[in-house]
Amino acid sequence: MRESGTDTEAGPSAGSGDNGAAAGGRGGEPARINPPHLAPPTGFSHAVRTAPGTMVFLAGQTALDGAGRIVGDGIVEQFERALTNLLDVAAAAGARPSDLVKLTVFAVDVADYRRHARDLGTVWKRLVGSDYPAMAVIGATRLWDETALVEIEGIAVVR
Repeated sequence: MRESGTDTEAGPSAGSGDNGAAAGGRGGEPARINPPHLAPPTGFSHAVRTAPGTMVFLAGQTALDGAGRIVGDGIVEQFERALTNLLDVAAAAGARPSDLVKLTVFAVDVADYRRHARDLGTVWKRLVGSDYPAMAVIGATRLWDETALVEIEGIAVVR
């Protein structure tokens, strides 16, 4: 959710200034690494280092409901459902939201995604909290589900 502007647009800077000296975070939690000489991240971390653990690769999730239909009329509603689906899959594999270390968001309209950055950040904080994985937003011509506006895939490390 890398967006320009204030920290409140897409969430606070995640661990700004952490030079990543530790092998992982406290208690084996992932360490969010944001070198102070780079632009402060908003809604993502520049890097995430983890202690040894089991990697869980999370397939791309869209706003599909249980019947296989895309739900949600706009990017915010679809992002919330896609993220909820991703978190459900992660939980089924034994991963917590704080175990997410890398996410890729595919959006069919990156300008629309940017326009809704504040609302997307609010959804993120409600569902995941204030920890941000390393992230990228990539523009896509279309997704597998033709009515999907966003798809989210990720990697978690479970300790």
